[in-house]
Amino acid sequence: MSGYQHILCAVDLGGENLAVASRAVELAKQYGAKLSLLHVVEYIPIDLANELVLPQQQEIEDQLVEQSKKAVASLVSHLDLEQISENVISGSTKAEIIEFTKAGKVDLIVIGQHGRHGFSRLLGSTANAVLHNAPCDVLAVRIGA
Repeated sequence: MSGYQHILCAVDLGGENLAVASRAVELAKQYGAKLSLLHVVEYIPIDLANELVLPQQQEIEDQLVEQSKKAVASLVSHLDLEQISENVISGSTKAEIIEFTKAGKVDLIVIGQHGRHGFSRLLGSTANAVLHNAPCDVLAVRIGA
């Protein structure tokens, strides 16, 4: 194996994203790999019984996507790597990370993992779902307490 060629850093735009993305940058530099940053805006549940709600919810989702694009661009500006692909999409976070990985021929996913235990662990996490469904290696960077 010649090392990683395409690294995906999945971020949730929380407080510790810089630490997670910096780890992905380190690996991209080490392997000379392409780096893609991905944020997924979760779908807003739409009440199809009330047509008047639809335009308002679409506007909110569009605003969330635009705000996320700005936040991702800001994050990238703090990283020490010239070429980073910025991606913001809407959908189910777990499913979209896996789909992006397959479509982009990603061979390593870097994702933040909160050290949750007990009830919140039973509910599952994005990092856990990605770890168990990814078609490639996954690095879960421990964040938070």
